[in-house]
Amino acid sequence: MINQVTLVGRLTKDPELRYTPDGKAVSNITLAVNRNFRNTVGNYEADFVQCIIWKKSAENTVQYCKKGATIGITGRIQTRRYENQEGKYVYVTEVVAERVQFIGSKQNDIKPKDFEHIGL
Repeated sequence: MINQVTLVGRLTKDPELRYTPDGKAVSNITLAVNRNFRNTVGNYEADFVQCIIWKKSAENTVQYCKKGATIGITGRIQTRRYENQEGKYVYVTEVVAERVQFIGSKQNDIKPKDFEHIGL
């Protein structure tokens, strides 16, 4: 079976870093990915994809990327569920990053040549 996703999009906000109880770095981001076609009024729409970045890739993404930065992510789709305060199950679908590549920023202060691939 195959579960592989490749996305290139812009960060919707500055990434934030947190650590799990056992000390692993993690960052949850939202990536705005433009669709390849125009809607009925002629505008491009975007999908907002939830992504999880782990370990050194998370630390580097938080250090070097800000809102509007373009990044590429290769990873896998994950679906999980949890029970909310009302006792109802909430399902979440997200991309777990296995590879992150910095492509550029809106202000061009991050250049692709400045960074090599930052693996997990």
